[in-house]
Amino acid sequence: MRVRIRGGLAVLVAAVVLIVSAACRATTSSAVPAGETAGVWAPEIPTGLPPVGTLRDARSGFVHPGVLVSGTQLDFVIGKVQAGEEPWLSAWLALRRSRYADLGWHPEPIAVVECGYYSQPDRGCTREAEDAVAAYTHALLWVFTRDTRYAEKAVQILDAWAQVLRRHANSNAQLQAGWSGATFVRAAELIKHTYPQWSPARSARAERMFRNVFLPQVTSSLKGYKAGNWGLIMLDAVVGISVFLDDRASFFQALDVWRLRMRAYVYVAADGPTPHVPPDGAFTKQRLVEYWGGQTRLVDGMAQETCRDLLHTGWGLAAAAHVAETAWIQGVDLYAEARKRLIPALEFHADFEMGAPVPPWLCGGQLQTGLDPLPEIAYNHYRVRMGFDLPVTRELVESRRPAGPAFFYAWETLTHAANPR
Repeated sequence: MRVRIRGGLAVLVAAVVLIVSAACRATTSSAVPAGETAGVWAPEIPTGLPPVGTLRDARSGFVHPGVLVSGTQLDFVIGKVQAGEEPWLSAWLALRRSRYADLGWHPEPIAVVECGYYSQPDRGCTREAEDAVAAYTHALLWVFTRDTRYAEKAVQILDAWAQVLRRHANSNAQLQAGWSGATFVRAAELIKHTYPQWSPARSARAERMFRNVFLPQVTSSLKGYKAGNWGLIMLDAVVGISVFLDDRASFFQALDVWRLRMRAYVYVAADGPTPHVPPDGAFTKQRLVEYWGGQTRLVDGMAQETCRDLLHTGWGLAAAAHVAETAWIQGVDLYAEARKRLIPALEFHADFEMGAPVPPWLCGGQLQTGLDPLPEIAYNHYRVRMGFDLPVTRELVESRRPAGPAFFYAWETLTHAANPR
């Protein structure tokens, strides 16, 4: 019976998610189990693999594979794991030991995924989110080992859902579509551009699922002003799906919305005395204060959901980084555009996550920690690629590696830690 990773939006559900996330991290610990030898956990990555590399589509101009992780990034990591270097080896072993890596994984698709607040009801929500993580896990296993069993398992999971899924329903429908769509499409992108045996019929079914089920759901509510992490997670899905489908119009429209979302999610003093409103948001001054958790004093790096909790804030920042990373691979530097927001946001929240006292003026002196996932991707870009100093974020990331999987993120220490590509 599967362990549930599905969470709702309320604080009670956030607490449950934190417990489950901690459990997942515990089950994917990087340490070699007591009584075992290192050889038991050998990398199992053959030498002499041909490079994954990248190709550019002549029509769209998109680089493939190019959703969140590129072929050159994966080639870099494969070399590090083969050499037994850290933190990549521990992250690889965590993936290999994960239940999501089980070749006996059986997908459980459902036609109408119905997800409400507090996960009530949960009709297919957990199934879909977990199957998406499993599909991406097996796609990575295929790329790292070239064992066709993993590619076929990823294809099986994708095809099972592509044949059955028709829509998402109830109050959490958009968020659920964002979570699962963002993860499923990473698997599909890797398989499509590294596994020639994916049959045209199955590939076409996956494309129809992304175009006809996920894309309309996540684009229809992008300019609403629910919790900020919702919009950013949906954008994560839109951008990934757009690259997979070679849809330039959808891609660049999503980037424009991301720019508006980012300035409405993270505050900097240059914004003036009040934060920017979300896209298409109709706010009175009092409504805007309420939207920011009752916070009237704002400082650089504070996020719209800071006073809610650091879990949901972490989701928003991670989704923002996912979009920026895919855009970076595709030649658009959103990181540079958002640097004066994202770097302060990373440092501000990492500081409290690492135990800094909460001042009385911030969120009434009470801040619910539990930042997740680790900000590996944004940290890697700003520190490793660009050379900026993020000392508190570095302490947080290095103390909690390897990052585990849940919802719309998975194995980001493996794919993005200290990766200069």
